Amino acid sequence: MFDRDEMRRESVFYYRCGQCGRCCRDKVITLSPYDVMRMARAAGLSTGGVIAQYTLRRGSLLRFEVHGACSALYGALCALHSGRPLACRLYPLGIERSADGERFIRLQPAEGSLGVYGDHQTVGEFLARQEVQAYLDAVACYERLLATFRTRLEQITDFERIEPGAFYRRAVREALAESGYDPNPLIDALFDVDRIVGRFEDGREAIDAHINALEAVIRSESNPDRLAAACALLAVSLGHSPRVCAAG
Repeated sequence: MFDRDEMRRESVFYYRCGQCGRCCRDKVITLSPYDVMRMARAAGLSTGGVIAQYTLRRGSLLRFEVHGACSALYGALCALHSGRPLACRLYPLGIERSADGERFIRLQPAEGSLGVYGDHQTVGEFLARQEVQAYLDAVACYERLLATFRTRLEQITDFERIEPGAFYRRAVREALAESGYDPNPLIDALFDVDRIVGRFEDGREAIDAHINALEAVIRSESNPDRLAAACALLAVSLGHSPRVCAAG
């Protein structure tokens, strides 16, 4: 899937979109809470409205129709372009983050793509043109909730009685299910930002209000299964393995 040439922000890279819509088909695009928020603002809808119209898996996946096109694709253009998700902004790059820092991977272009590559700018300049940093900053903000989840799970889960491996495997299955899942108000609160804090136009103000509200909900949740599933889904939406939620 990848050309494994790894790049940093200072690496030479240039790409100009050909507006052919070829990259907007047959993909799996994971969404963060911030992605959903920005999509809603671009669409002029509530986050709940965007979840219903443009997403799957309770707001955590971008919806692609049976014919393969993204649900936001009209002709060859994106109806949500100003609020397109991080993965769409990064294309044709992928990002990998670790304790060693971030690196970027050049993805194989969509077949027949009209995008134009070059060598007269850098990865950093490309990211700036795509306004990526606000999305990366938002991911970093939401990541702090993972520790809040783990702490609460340690407080309320009896791992002397419950086998941890089986518990977290069940949580991951529940988190990643696209149908037949149990109601989980905490997962709803993760992605339906407007319902939990109201509608904020300013991105950082909305993020701060959302995270504060989520922290309160997490600390008051007494059902370990709901907590673990919500933690796993948040982790995946931020680009992590769901296993980072394992307490201890």
